[in-house]
Amino acid sequence: MSAALPTVPVLHSEWIKIRSLRGTFGALIALFAATVGIQVLTAAAIGTAEAGSMGDDPLLAAFYGTVFGQIAAFSFGASAFASEFHNGALRTSLAAVPNRTRLYLSKIAMVGGLAFLVGQATGFVTFVAGQAFMGQYALGLGDPGSLRAIFGSGVYLMLMALLAAGLTAVVRNTSVVLCLLIPLVLVIPFVIGAAVEGVAEYLPDRAGQMVMRAESEGVLGPWSGLGVLALWAAVALVGGWLAVRRRDA
Repeated sequence: MSAALPTVPVLHSEWIKIRSLRGTFGALIALFAATVGIQVLTAAAIGTAEAGSMGDDPLLAAFYGTVFGQIAAFSFGASAFASEFHNGALRTSLAAVPNRTRLYLSKIAMVGGLAFLVGQATGFVTFVAGQAFMGQYALGLGDPGSLRAIFGSGVYLMLMALLAAGLTAVVRNTSVVLCLLIPLVLVIPFVIGAAVEGVAEYLPDRAGQMVMRAESEGVLGPWSGLGVLALWAAVALVGGWLAVRRRDA
C-alpha cells in the first residue's frame, strides 16, 4: 500500500506537465475539434446526397472524422513524451522520481487516461452531431452497433496516442514518430492492400477501425481487430519502457 501511494503525486505532476505544455494540450483539444469538425462539415456537405455518399459502411462513415483525429492523437502521445527529452528534462524528472518504471507507467497512465476520456467524448459527439446532418440516412443510438462503435472509437484514439507515446520513448523525437506513423495509417495500408491481399487488415488503423464497422471484413471482427491495434500499442509501450530503463538520461 505504501509503495503505491507515491504514484498519486507522480500522476498529478504528469497532469501538470501536460496541461502546461501548449502544444501537447493543444493536440488533445485538436483531437476532439478535428474529429467532430470534419465529421460535421463532411456530413453537412454530402451526407444527404444519396445513400452511401460517405462510404459503403454507414456506421464506419459516421466516424469518418477519426481519420484526421488520429493524427492529433499521434501528436498528443508523441509530444507528451518528447518533452522529457528536451533540455535535460528527463534528468529533472528522474531526480524527483528515481524509479524509472514508476515514472514511465505514471506518464503512460496519464496519457492513456486523458486520451480515453477525450476519445469517448469525441466518439459520442462525432456520432450524434454528424448524424444530425444525414437526413433520411441518419443512424440512431439504438441502431445495431452504434454504441459499440462510439465506445470503440474512443478506445481506438486512445490506443493510437499510446502507440505514438511508446515509439517516442524509443526514438525520442516527435517528428520522427509522426513521419513513421502518418504514412503507416494513411499510405501503407493502400499500398500493401493492393499488393498483398489480407495483410493490410492487420495494420493498426485497418484492424482498429473494425470496431466502427457495421459488418466485419476479412478474418477480424470488431473486438479482435481492436485487440490487434492494442497489441501494436503494447509492443511500442514495452519498447519504450525498455528504452527508458536502459538509456542514459
